[in-house]
Amino acid sequence: MTVKIYGPTASRAARALWIVHELGIPFEHVAMEMKDLKNADYLKVNPNGKVPALVDGDFKLFESMAINLYLAAKHGKAGFFPASLEDQAICHQWSFWGMTEVERPLLTILIDMFMTAPDKRKPEVVAEAQKTLPKPFGVLNGALEGREYLLGSTFTVADLNLASICSWSRPIKFDFGPFPNVGAWLDRCLSRPAYKAARSTK
Repeated sequence: MTVKIYGPTASRAARALWIVHELGIPFEHVAMEMKDLKNADYLKVNPNGKVPALVDGDFKLFESMAINLYLAAKHGKAGFFPASLEDQAICHQWSFWGMTEVERPLLTILIDMFMTAPDKRKPEVVAEAQKTLPKPFGVLNGALEGREYLLGSTFTVADLNLASICSWSRPIKFDFGPFPNVGAWLDRCLSRPAYKAARSTK
């Protein structure tokens, strides 16, 4: 059965597009425009009027991390969604950690740099966001010490979810020099063919 993924490629829908490419899940991409988010038909899918959203048969789901963890549990190949409850919990941990610790400051900088008129930019807000990033990236750098991926030598949904957030560090040219394990890990994740395929999805 084909799943439907709603949302522009240049949005959090990119996470869901990455995972369907990663797992070879048949999908239909409904790109949408922001003006369509308040349409009555779409609000039946996601009453928040935001993207992404997923429709899998009669099942509807919103929130990008929930979508990815659902698809990983349902379709994940051996290792991608771990078998043990403990390792599954670690996948949830890093997915939610990325949302709470890293996403907001990265997005704050990204929006100010690329989506805000020069006369509306707030350098003090950007500076504050930049100051908050070394702490979480230091935590992540320690967690990746001596391992290729978050759970060891295997790429899992934890890596995909967190790397989808950390990918926003690329356009803002964040310096991972002090965090070499994070920089190397992110390079490995973003060099995957499925990530590149997701970015080119129309």
